[in-house]
Amino acid sequence: MLNLLLFTLFGYLSGSILFANIAASLYKKEILICSCDNNPGTANAFLYGGFWCGLTTLIGDLLKGFVPVSLYLRITNGIYTPGLFIILSAPVIGHILPVFFHFKGGKGIATTFGSLLGIFPYMKPVLSLAFSFIFFSVIIQITSHFYRTIAAYISAMILMLITHTPLPVIAGYFIILTSVILKLINSNEEKERCRIRLLWMH
Repeated sequence: MLNLLLFTLFGYLSGSILFANIAASLYKKEILICSCDNNPGTANAFLYGGFWCGLTTLIGDLLKGFVPVSLYLRITNGIYTPGLFIILSAPVIGHILPVFFHFKGGKGIATTFGSLLGIFPYMKPVLSLAFSFIFFSVIIQITSHFYRTIAAYISAMILMLITHTPLPVIAGYFIILTSVILKLINSNEEKERCRIRLLWMH
């Protein structure tokens, strides 16, 4: 129980480190001022900060999800204990509601991938999310990013359910999905009309 509490706190605090803000300071970029949605995330770091700023942010946001989950599984000998769902979701919640930045964080997409990568070598969940993003970007093209992200997260949930993903991972991902969608709905991102275009209709 103590380990669960400690790793939950560790995951949340690591998630609360906004690497986009740190990278922006290192590379002297004004990410939040330039972006329209004021989101301290990987996409804006690449878009408004440049390649190195974006890469630094991406690596940091992946690691802050990966490290707590991976270390927790090490101490449980790779067993998916019921408490794993809290450890999986804690870094993403920390990124969305960071204690170090007045609870004003990013969307948590890169950190979601980091958390799911933390359960390596079990790759179905992270591959489900990656496939969903690719599918709705290439095969059935959904715009804008707001709707594409929601579609990808929900699709990944369905894929995890039909591929018999362990229950603690399903529960953790459900919390992540809910948190990310609520963040998207309440964000400053401009919510354009949803457009769907099929690859073969170009």
